[in-house]
Amino acid sequence: MSPGRPSRGPHSTHRREPARPAGRGGPRGDPSRRVDPARRAAYDALAAVHRDDAYANIVLPRLLRENRITGRDAALATELTYGTLRSLGQLDAILVTAAGRPVDRIDPPARDALRLGAYQLLHTRIPPHAAVATTVDLVRLVAPGAAGFANAVMRRVSERDLTAWLAEVAPSMQVDPVRHLALVHAHPEWMVRAFAESLGADLALGWGMVETAEALAADNERPIVHLCARPGRLTAAELAAEVGGMVGAYSPYAVYLPEGAPGEIDAVLRGLAQVQDEGSQLVALALADAPLSDAPLSDAPLSDAPLSDAPAVGSGGAGERWLDLCAGPGGKAALLGSLAGQRGASVTAVEVAPHRARLVEQAVAGMPVEVVCADGREVGSHESLPEGGFDRVLVDAPCTGLGSLRRRPESRWRRQPSDLPPLTRLQRELLAAAIRAVRPGGVVGYVTCSPHPVETRVTVSETIRRMRSTVELLDARAVLPADLPDLGDGPTVQLWPHRHGTDAMFLALLRVESEI
Repeated sequence: MSPGRPSRGPHSTHRREPARPAGRGGPRGDPSRRVDPARRAAYDALAAVHRDDAYANIVLPRLLRENRITGRDAALATELTYGTLRSLGQLDAILVTAAGRPVDRIDPPARDALRLGAYQLLHTRIPPHAAVATTVDLVRLVAPGAAGFANAVMRRVSERDLTAWLAEVAPSMQVDPVRHLALVHAHPEWMVRAFAESLGADLALGWGMVETAEALAADNERPIVHLCARPGRLTAAELAAEVGGMVGAYSPYAVYLPEGAPGEIDAVLRGLAQVQDEGSQLVALALADAPLSDAPLSDAPLSDAPLSDAPAVGSGGAGERWLDLCAGPGGKAALLGSLAGQRGASVTAVEVAPHRARLVEQAVAGMPVEVVCADGREVGSHESLPEGGFDRVLVDAPCTGLGSLRRRPESRWRRQPSDLPPLTRLQRELLAAAIRAVRPGGVVGYVTCSPHPVETRVTVSETIRRMRSTVELLDARAVLPADLPDLGDGPTVQLWPHRHGTDAMFLALLRVESEI
């Protein structure tokens, strides 16, 4: 390799090589002894994701624990696993050229090992000779007959850095902006189009594609962990001091955790705090603070402030009844339950899956929350879900999850456009049920962790059009923090990782006025 080899691209990281096990160094001997534990764990995680539809955030910690991999080796295994999964489409495009064959014609064990090796060559500062040698060792273990092939492919990949490879495999922005961005930022093309449309870009004219690129790039950055100090139990300042974190920028309960295992934090274990993206906190708080137009169901007094004078945190009225229509696994239900405990309100949390309903019960222990295992669409036919029975209703609808791709690296390649029709049908049915469940003057918060227009604006507008009730779209910006930037023209709000540092959460607030 030339000593003048270029750098490996914008996301390069430095990783210390794990110590080589005894017996390494030649082609002979037990292959299992020549593969270091970090790379073997990363490979096993990749194989489980592709073979068993496993989730990396579940399978990798188990592998690290079972193999007693800690410290820098654990960090390397995590980087290789998540990075390879994020970059899959990009790596495959490069491997097609380097291998001279489609990736689906490569034996799956060898294919996963080559993806892992290509990621090391193109996205890390691991020395090329080490990346090539360790990948060939791994292939020799998992697909012995493909070792020579793997050696040839890896050497071809090592001849260029990421920038040079992308110049070959990706068309220019002028020729095909969607495919260019898809390969450069490792997203399926249909997701690039969805992001661009949500951001108001014009693909035909190329206008707005710079911010689309920024949004895609943000998905490839490692997100910091966000914690939520449960209201009435712990303040954000107290939690930040306990964990060595920083108070969040926008939610009054958010704390940013720079490092460490959040599941081992004492405040989390004691139910004083929870792991929750700041965007999820903001949309739940917005529902709790949205102005109602009449007295709550309990007839307790509540301010009828106009929307321009949106109430501050803590304004939700005593005696109100709140409904979380899709509560599992319980994060937003717990935040609403904590707020309800402070404000004299009560919450009904609905979850259709029994095992997720049990998770909700655990999350809301000690709060004024009733957990109901039912289908949220059963409003009016279930005794716990009377029509017009609630002041505030949250619909955190099942969705594609395109807003949390940075936290779920494998999901961008699992999701398909064909997933949208059944999901959007369910979203509209749940939103319609929520509108039936809220009393006149009450508010529905419709939330998705996706920026896809058909799951957000289109679902809301189509549902309103079909309802027999008079439904008003409130300006959601008015009940979000005043210093939260770039919220657009309203009335709905789309949060973004590259703008706000949150998951890409969508929020619409709807106030039901009367029956037509």
